[in-house]
Amino acid sequence: MSRRLVNLTLDTLEDLPRPCRGCVFWELDPVSAERACATGDPGLEKEAWVSQTLLEWGSCGKLAYVDGMPAGFVMFAPPAYVPRSMAFPTSPVSADAALLMTAHVVPAFAGGGLGRMLVQGVARDLTKRGIKAIEAFGDAKFGEDGEGCVAPVDFFLSVGFKTVRPHPRYPRLRLELRTALSWKSDVEYALEKLLGSMSPETLLRPVRPVTATTSTES
Repeated sequence: MSRRLVNLTLDTLEDLPRPCRGCVFWELDPVSAERACATGDPGLEKEAWVSQTLLEWGSCGKLAYVDGMPAGFVMFAPPAYVPRSMAFPTSPVSADAALLMTAHVVPAFAGGGLGRMLVQGVARDLTKRGIKAIEAFGDAKFGEDGEGCVAPVDFFLSVGFKTVRPHPRYPRLRLELRTALSWKSDVEYALEKLLGSMSPETLLRPVRPVTATTSTES
């Protein structure tokens, strides 16, 4: 099974799931988004947002492909580019962070580590731009009312985010980029999952650490 990660562009935008391709929940303020959905073409509005953000700021999304099939995506940007970011009870996003707007893994590919791979791809991208952290608004009641534009809290917690501002519905979460970039490789992560709460390091490390011993891992 081959997996690859690519940047979101005007070409790869067409590989987003159809409901997401025409959704402007994040890209417009609530009033404008409602108007676009009622009388305009939200797909064109989303394309215009992606185009402007790419030109002014750079990469604002990642897509994951498994054996050539679109399997998941994330979108991210500075909060100044995301009007909806100020509409949450736990706003605003911290000044040193970019906002991870939304994340989605196709159900058929869930549980294979794609979410972690996508977030780590975002972390590498943002680190090169001098950004220190990613923040996100999670939905603690995801799926209860049919709203799917805000990713579930459990997803963010599962890929390393920590809650920085609690809320019963929309907590704000944060991931320090230095943490994301120090994650284990996929093989080590799979082994840790296999062994449950016992990590490979815990199993192999002496009870009393020997300071003179150095790791042979690359």
